[in-house]
Amino acid sequence: MDFEAVYREMALNIDEERLRPDCPMKEYTSFRAGGNAALLVEPGSMAELFSAVEVCGRTGAPYMVMGNGSNLLFRDGGYEGVVIRIGPGIDRIRVEGNVVFAEAGMLLSAVAKAAMEHSLTGLEFASGIPGSLGGAVFMNAGAYGGEMKNVVLSTMALRPDGMIKDRKTEDMGFGYRHSVFQETGEIIVGVKLLLKPGDQDEIRETMRDLTARRNEKQPVNLPSAGSFFKRPEGYFAGGLIEECGLKGLSLGGARVSPLHAGFIVNEGGATARDILDLMRVVQETVYDKKGVRLEPEVRIIG
Repeated sequence: MDFEAVYREMALNIDEERLRPDCPMKEYTSFRAGGNAALLVEPGSMAELFSAVEVCGRTGAPYMVMGNGSNLLFRDGGYEGVVIRIGPGIDRIRVEGNVVFAEAGMLLSAVAKAAMEHSLTGLEFASGIPGSLGGAVFMNAGAYGGEMKNVVLSTMALRPDGMIKDRKTEDMGFGYRHSVFQETGEIIVGVKLLLKPGDQDEIRETMRDLTARRNEKQPVNLPSAGSFFKRPEGYFAGGLIEECGLKGLSLGGARVSPLHAGFIVNEGGATARDILDLMRVVQETVYDKKGVRLEPEVRIIG
């Protein structure tokens, strides 16, 4: 694939400062590990996003979409394609009554803060999740008993053919860390959230409490992608890993967190291979000792 030609096509309608060839994706992911993408595009507007997708479709360039990079790991060999990052520039928000309209590039924590400032309750669980709103809907992110499916009213998404599709909650295929967008190739660009009126002081206090619990029990000071494994039915991944004696196990620069065994952290200089090799050791050991197969919650690219 001639990505120089793709770059030139992109540059006709997208500010070149928003185009980065041979981009090290460890700079854009919370794991701080992994290889390069052939081209990173950071659209500064909906028009630039539409243009990026149109160029990829017309040239046949493979592409993928990311948000804040908090649930991604690029393999060391990188990604031979275009990465479209939905972030600043696609992050407007407005609140009308108890409905929040926000673009997909807005940080989920910022949406939760805006809801709190308008005395709206229901999104407190998301206040400490580091991802973007679009990524959170894509993965049906959840924490502390809450999930995105409980607050999403509808979405607006860009189809690969350039058309816009609106989806209601019942049409989003929400499940545990799953949405229909993982199959359709549609890019979430806007989300409508339905919240409830609440007491601002109580909402703020709940958010503070959840932040304190997160900081106490999770290794927030080291690069990671949050909970690495999906929760197996009837179990907790971290509990199984700890019971197997793997808490604190290290391989290269990657370690099963001594604070929370459900996290794999980059202690400094970890390669994607270190992280993936450690993942496999954990999976094999837990299956051998407990008969449970752990599946990664983190999206592995490349």
